[in-house]
Amino acid sequence: MNSLDVVIIGGGMITFDLLLPVAYHLQRTGYINDIKVCALDSPPLNALKNSKEIREAFPGQSFEPFPPFGEPEENKFPDLYREVIAKMKPRQIVVVAMPDQLHYPVVMEALKHNQHILCVKPLVLKYEQAIEIEKIAYEKGLFVGVEYHKRFDRRSLMAKRGYELKQFGEFVMGEAKLIEPYYYRSSNFQNWFTCDKTDPFVYIGCHYVDLVYFITGLRPVEVSVTGIKGKFPNGNEGYMWANGRVRFENNAILSVIDGLGYPDAAAGSNEQNLQMFFEGDGKTGMIKHNDQNRGVEHSYLEGIGCGGSQFNFVSPDFYRIVPWEGEGYKPVGYGPDSVSASITMAIGIENEVDGMTAGESLKRRQEMIREVDKKGIIATPANSFINELVVEAARISILNDGDAVIIEYGDKPHVKKRSEK
Repeated sequence: MNSLDVVIIGGGMITFDLLLPVAYHLQRTGYINDIKVCALDSPPLNALKNSKEIREAFPGQSFEPFPPFGEPEENKFPDLYREVIAKMKPRQIVVVAMPDQLHYPVVMEALKHNQHILCVKPLVLKYEQAIEIEKIAYEKGLFVGVEYHKRFDRRSLMAKRGYELKQFGEFVMGEAKLIEPYYYRSSNFQNWFTCDKTDPFVYIGCHYVDLVYFITGLRPVEVSVTGIKGKFPNGNEGYMWANGRVRFENNAILSVIDGLGYPDAAAGSNEQNLQMFFEGDGKTGMIKHNDQNRGVEHSYLEGIGCGGSQFNFVSPDFYRIVPWEGEGYKPVGYGPDSVSASITMAIGIENEVDGMTAGESLKRRQEMIREVDKKGIIATPANSFINELVVEAARISILNDGDAVIIEYGDKPHVKKRSEK
């Protein structure tokens, strides 16, 4: 097996909590060669390097930092990622872990230099950008995965199969909730999570809109989002809370509540759940996922939870570091499964076409990309494009006090206010 190099663009929370640990594990199991991490400045890189948990889990492993570890923290390098990507060998892997509004330029830079891509959700904030990315990547035979990790949750996969087997009926009404911890407000969020850039519905609510689409195959056709503003500690204004209403093509309704306000002292690290109701012949069906509490409760001697609480609902399913048969500790959960699936898919494509002529290679690359698109487990631009339409509609809605925004499909899918002709 030929392994590939990985460059992670962004050194923030998702890199710390998921992306770098998964990359390290894939490195020590032979899938990945060198790992580089590029950030705006040095503090998050130093935090990654000095993490006690990461060092214990992956003894002896490290990454090459850009900028270097010793760079004064006040120095900023907003375009350094371009230099790092430009120096990569072709057809390696770029992992995009930047704020939502910066995904597009980073993804396009990676495609320009012929790199496979894994991007945290949402891929971009405009449908036309998603289609542009899909087209360029397909023409070049490059794989683009989008990190909608809830698709890899076993309960989601069970629900998807059950819906396909018509065990529930037709989806008619649902409610989803994802409230992240209050302490997010004191993180780097306060520098980019501003009203003009994004909001809780776009940032985390998109997970559950994608999940309902993943389970049912129903496309959203109307979005309305109302936000509640607040101030971050640095004085920047952002939407701290958002309530969304999504109507699907069969007139089913999904209500989505999101925010940055789950109490730090509370037992769970966040609040997240999904409930869906279905109409059948003389009866109804239901799916209910309590994602914040999966039956595990720990009470520690000291406060070691995300917010420092002693009693915790410990969810083992998304991401945990656990003992394994090798050295250190192993990342497990549907988060690592999702990240690994996209990275190993890119590696699998390169190994599949090894030794082929240029023409044979491109044809096989494109066949494999379309196979992933059709399977629909790994999110790609082709099978998750409804999310770009939803977030585009959501941004218009929340900036216009919750006005309903229509999604129209056909030859040229687009969004428009309901009041527009």
